[in-house]
Amino acid sequence: MTRVKRGNVARKRRKKVLKLAKGFRGSHSRLFRVANQQVMKALRNAYRDRRKKKRDFRALWIARINAAARQEGITYSRLMGQIKKANIEINRKMLSQLAILDPAAFTQVVQLAAKSAK
Repeated sequence: MTRVKRGNVARKRRKKVLKLAKGFRGSHSRLFRVANQQVMKALRNAYRDRRKKKRDFRALWIARINAAARQEGITYSRLMGQIKKANIEINRKMLSQLAILDPAAFTQVVQLAAKSAK
């Protein structure tokens, strides 16, 4: 069998990993073996947290809507039920933005939902 020299391929692979490890502290950015482990861990965490970010933001929006809804004298779950019955198609992110930036508009949405749900 012929001899395979892996000089170029191996160097490219190592350089790619070390480039990804740029900014890590100490040997985590300098030594290939350690850097490789840390890069794999960082990529795993990034993959997981891209999904977790969506859950976290939804929870934040719900908490904000609930706080604003309680000031209007209604709970979050009742409000969302009334919004669904009233066929108001507005998502939680926009409701949350309304509650923070335009409380008067949020009050109107709550009243419209309550009126058409009855």
